[in-house]
Amino acid sequence: MTPRLGVGTRPAVSLDVAERLLRHSARALPQGADADPVRLLIGWAGPVARDLPDERAVQAACGLLHVHGRATGGPAPLAVDYASVVAGVLGALGVTAVRVGRARGLDLREVRTSVAQGALLAVGQYLAAATAASPDPELPSSPPPSGAADAEGLATLVTSDGVRAEIETLDPLAWREFWVRLGVPAGLAGRGWLPFQQRFATAVCPLPGALRQAARRCTLAELRAAADDTGVSLLVVRADPAPAACPAPWELTPGPREAHGVPSPRPATADGAVLPLSGLRVVESTRRVQGPLAGHVLRMLGADVVRIEPPGGDPMRWLPPLAGDCSARFLALNAGKPVVEADLTTPQGRDTVRSLAAGADVFLHNWAPGKAARHGLDASDLLSAHPGLVYASASGFGDAFGDRPPVGTDYLAQVHSGLAAAVRPADEPPAPSLLTLTDVLGGLVCAQGALAGLAFRAATRRGARVHSSLLSAGVLVPRPAHRVRRPPLDRPLRTADGHLCLGPDARRHPEAVYRLLDGADPAYPQDAVARFARRTTEEWLARLADAGLTATPVLTDLRDLTRDAAFHAAVAPPDPATGYARPRAPWEFA
Repeated sequence: MTPRLGVGTRPAVSLDVAERLLRHSARALPQGADADPVRLLIGWAGPVARDLPDERAVQAACGLLHVHGRATGGPAPLAVDYASVVAGVLGALGVTAVRVGRARGLDLREVRTSVAQGALLAVGQYLAAATAASPDPELPSSPPPSGAADAEGLATLVTSDGVRAEIETLDPLAWREFWVRLGVPAGLAGRGWLPFQQRFATAVCPLPGALRQAARRCTLAELRAAADDTGVSLLVVRADPAPAACPAPWELTPGPREAHGVPSPRPATADGAVLPLSGLRVVESTRRVQGPLAGHVLRMLGADVVRIEPPGGDPMRWLPPLAGDCSARFLALNAGKPVVEADLTTPQGRDTVRSLAAGADVFLHNWAPGKAARHGLDASDLLSAHPGLVYASASGFGDAFGDRPPVGTDYLAQVHSGLAAAVRPADEPPAPSLLTLTDVLGGLVCAQGALAGLAFRAATRRGARVHSSLLSAGVLVPRPAHRVRRPPLDRPLRTADGHLCLGPDARRHPEAVYRLLDGADPAYPQDAVARFARRTTEEWLARLADAGLTATPVLTDLRDLTRDAAFHAAVAPPDPATGYARPRAPWEFA
């Protein structure tokens, strides 16, 4: 399923990731099933009307520096090509969707996406929250000092023996008991629960200082014992950026027998454009980010997606800020999905799931390990009744920890996959980004696995089970063998009215920048950095341009994405009915 690459496709990381995923998809197909080529074009800016020459420029312009840097007090680049990896997965999604559409009678030959569109998709929840009508009460009014060694906006704990550890729990009682074991009064421990729980949504975690101090009084062994006794997951944050394991992006297992009468509905059109999955039906029972994002992506590709939620609705619907009567962040991933409520602990609820799956092309879930088997809703259960089904499941760690894995959430996946070390330069302690990196990648990889299953079904008339994980998604991100220090001019530079990131030529040739700094001495780079604050961003852009150098202003208010005409083709304005903005679908098909 390797695409035909067109002229102008330059982001090497994106193309490498796309080709890797497409080769993995092709392994399950009969020989020759992917012979007809698809033209894949991946650019840096795509429909964004800006000069974005590289990963750093995209991160600066599209909000990744802003959201990633919230916890440490100012915009900070991810020290990996994250947006390029997201774009590569989007490219693979587009190509595979085209192949699924062709099997259903569509004449599609080309798909386009870009690194900028990948970055905007990654900040979609934060954009929704920033543009919602009601304010977000969870963002601190005064962020922690920028560059602090152990920034107070992160959740990473440091023990008395100098070990950095990440803890996770979804249970407020377990959280409280953990801190009580460390000598923290229950009331004070409780005050730390909300910022800890909401860090997934806000990208900051301003814990009470007493909690951090309590952890610093404990050795790692003592901290681990408290976690084990209370059911809290704990992983040590490694300084090594290399992945601890490199699982395949997803595992595809063919269904038990050939399906007869596999539906091949004719594609429909939407807004004048033919969408490759139009007419296909997806049923999802998902929560948080990873699973809902997978369904959201399939819906953007044209599928009809139905959500199964518990009685009363998904609790995430009321996570502030609200857009009307529903969470803006929830709507960013789930708008447009009809809902059927079902209590999976009852026979009636499980029958509802089986009935919905029987009429679906894809059944998608990210349940906790063992839940599907306990409820009689595992792949073998549903495929026996509906052999043409693609059963796509997503977890945190796959089988990396055996039958007793840690809680399968983003930040522990960053720790175990090596991303927590890779995303920060060597002069900063390793710690997960509170931007939900593996949740986003995990949702995209889950969706790509589902599409691989649909392509397999089209070629073999057999359904399939496809499983992916946050860990299998996180290891897609290339990282250096060793963490490197970031030179002062390779950081976001504070100007008189904002921040600026130097372009690739300026970073490669800092001597050219020093010549613009009124005699700054290269032996004192901090003095050079300070001189940028003497002029406005526009003045520096003009001076750099006169010297043949480029730079990118750093976006520090996500609402500006809806105000800047350069982003109008990539970001939909706030909907009058819901009051929040969203990235547009990140593909163009031809």
